[in-house]
Amino acid sequence: MQIDLNEVLEYVQEHIPITGHFGVGLANYTGESLEVLAPLAANINHRNSAFGGSLSAVGILSGWALLFIKMRELGVQNTLVIQSSNFQFTAPVAGDFSAQCCLPEAAVYARFLKILERKGKARIALDSTIICEGEVCGTHRGEYVAIRS
Repeated sequence: MQIDLNEVLEYVQEHIPITGHFGVGLANYTGESLEVLAPLAANINHRNSAFGGSLSAVGILSGWALLFIKMRELGVQNTLVIQSSNFQFTAPVAGDFSAQCCLPEAAVYARFLKILERKGKARIALDSTIICEGEVCGTHRGEYVAIRS
């Protein structure tokens, strides 16, 4: 199934309205990874760097959107939620930034799909990296839950 990132972004902005305020875009989907782009202007704080809450939210969104796309490709009707979230700030973000999320190793992802098929509910941890001007400025680890509908 061919995925249209613009359609996915429209879905995200309709069903998670706050994402429209972040000014995010979806880019560079490879089948194994996804990049979420975000402008500093929409996410700036009083120190002229990106607001920590925005960085965390964009990290969460990168994992959620990657799983959303993967489930669509497989034709799996489900509800996706974040169960836990941990963000590590490593450098100030003073420009436009992105969150890059990759699927875990194939065996972990296959186990997630098998449990989802068998039990109708499965959890998976995904890691995202926040990048600004080629520098890693933070990392996010989220545990996401898929529930078949």
